[in-house]
Amino acid sequence: MGRSRVASVGVEAAFAARIFLPFSSKPGIFTTIRMRSIKELSYRLRQEAANAVLYAFSPLSRSLSATSPLAALPSPSKIAESIYQSPYKVELLRLADQVLQGRIPILGIEVDYGAIPKWRRDPLRGKETPRDYFRFIPYLDVTVAGDHKIIWEINRHQHLVLLAQAFLATANPRYFEAVIRQLEDWWNDNPFQRGINWASALEVGFRALSWIWIWHLLGSKMPSTFRQRFLAELYRHGKHLEHNLSIYFSPNTHLLGEAVALHALGRLFPDWPKSDAWRERGGSIVREQMTAQVHADGSHFEQSTYYHVYALDFFLFHAVLEEVSEDYRSRLSRMTEFLASIVSPAGELAFLGDDDGGRLFHPFGPRTGFARGTLATASFMLNRPAFVYSEQDAQEVALWLLGSSRCKRAVVLPSPLSSRSFDDSGLVVMRRGDVTVLFDAGPLGPGNAGHSHADNLSLVVWRGSEEIFIDPGTYSYIDAEWRNAFRGTNAHNTVSIDSKDQAVAAGPFRWRDKPEVRLLEFVAVTDQHRAAAVCGYSGFSHKRTIELGDNGELDVVDEIEGPAGEHLIEQFWHLGCVPEQIAQNIWRIGKVAQLVVDGGQLEQGWRSRAFASKETAPVLVIRSRTALPTKLHARLRLQDM
Repeated sequence: MGRSRVASVGVEAAFAARIFLPFSSKPGIFTTIRMRSIKELSYRLRQEAANAVLYAFSPLSRSLSATSPLAALPSPSKIAESIYQSPYKVELLRLADQVLQGRIPILGIEVDYGAIPKWRRDPLRGKETPRDYFRFIPYLDVTVAGDHKIIWEINRHQHLVLLAQAFLATANPRYFEAVIRQLEDWWNDNPFQRGINWASALEVGFRALSWIWIWHLLGSKMPSTFRQRFLAELYRHGKHLEHNLSIYFSPNTHLLGEAVALHALGRLFPDWPKSDAWRERGGSIVREQMTAQVHADGSHFEQSTYYHVYALDFFLFHAVLEEVSEDYRSRLSRMTEFLASIVSPAGELAFLGDDDGGRLFHPFGPRTGFARGTLATASFMLNRPAFVYSEQDAQEVALWLLGSSRCKRAVVLPSPLSSRSFDDSGLVVMRRGDVTVLFDAGPLGPGNAGHSHADNLSLVVWRGSEEIFIDPGTYSYIDAEWRNAFRGTNAHNTVSIDSKDQAVAAGPFRWRDKPEVRLLEFVAVTDQHRAAAVCGYSGFSHKRTIELGDNGELDVVDEIEGPAGEHLIEQFWHLGCVPEQIAQNIWRIGKVAQLVVDGGQLEQGWRSRAFASKETAPVLVIRSRTALPTKLHARLRLQDM
């Protein structure tokens, strides 16, 4: 080993010693670590020592072998037959051709990357970080690195999976050649453990999963020299994951995704060194996280509907590759039932809590429709055909994970679901006819509640496929002003008092002084659908009672109590379309609703249909300065007009 490499190992060993410090002074280097136990300290020390060795001695000096297609995944040729002349194939090729032109949709935007993306560059801010050792990249500093999430999304290489799918469907060499060209460039630009694209183990896991699909679809066609390089680079991803699991840093969907990827590498490449250990370690963590992250009512502990879809996708993919227990399948079923209960009649997802913007497989198209692909996959896996919405929904994800033979049952629309309350999440769902109401009557998430919004007692309402009251979404994690605006109380269909959020933002992924929230009542019988909940914060108490009548009316009563003196009370209604005032206190919303409120002023709000994009949207505000206690009453008449 050369002197420079020895010096490098010394640098990394010195860096490993930093974990003894209670805090780090630079973002990206164990940001705000607090040593909570000797066990954690020992783990981090071993982790950094292993990284130093990996960095000095890039793993693997011999060739690897693997079969393609992979036997545990559906036959590519049969998938190609099943999508022949389908609308799904038309859309797939449209997207693939767009990618060939360099115009790649990521999150909620489309970026013109040209023939080869600049892999370490934020294309929106023009910031690019060097190929330094990954622990030295200040990826959380937007002034230096730009938006790491924008950078990482293209480096998940899911657009390359899309090109591989297009090659499978057409045999057009342009798609194949583009995959080869971009991978070779990526390897040269992102050496092992160097640069921002190694800074997050979850992103390494996502990229490894994409490469697994590329190998499955294209591996047999790869030139021999390229094939050996491909397998070696994929193996190095496994080694990085092995030593950088987010056991203490992000024991949530980060750890889950990393474990799913590590298990997949061990399961699908059984002849590799460490494959048995990877399969066992990854599988063990996934099973543990199924218990730790999924509540008894089927909801995900992050209290985010989008993260629920995210987690369910991870758990489903693991169950594709591994025989799982009855308890695991039971929890999958409960997660599926929860998701099916909270979507609109058309299968659209409201973004309660953070909208991450990513997806385990095929992250293209409207984000509100991602739940349909997940429900279709779960439907076929769990033999629940009522959760399949359309043939294209089944082809988008389920076909690739399960194969055509398991996705051939007749497609039927979901059966009408009943009103119900989910005890752990606190979410109440009311359904009468084609009206669906979501009532957020639960607490913020556990711990720092990093992906929760201050949206307690908020409502989302659909009439059929038409949005009446919306949740505005997330938009950004790194822009502090927009981050707080989109997750604050004023951005949701609830009441704010003295312009206070229901919790205090303490960083982009932390709330303190979280409110106390209790569901007081839930009734869902033939002639009565009613719920009531209370939210307490900053010395105030906000009680909301909602009742959905069989005549298409939703009554909302807000009762606010608190300290003496006058207080600013604001009730917000974020609308799916611009309303028209037809009388002093009556507003027409689209073609199917009238909102009756005591006054009201139409203002400009915002909504984000997907992470990284935003647009203006109407918000109706009922505002008064009054002494407490006080009461507000709103009535939504849902009927054909």
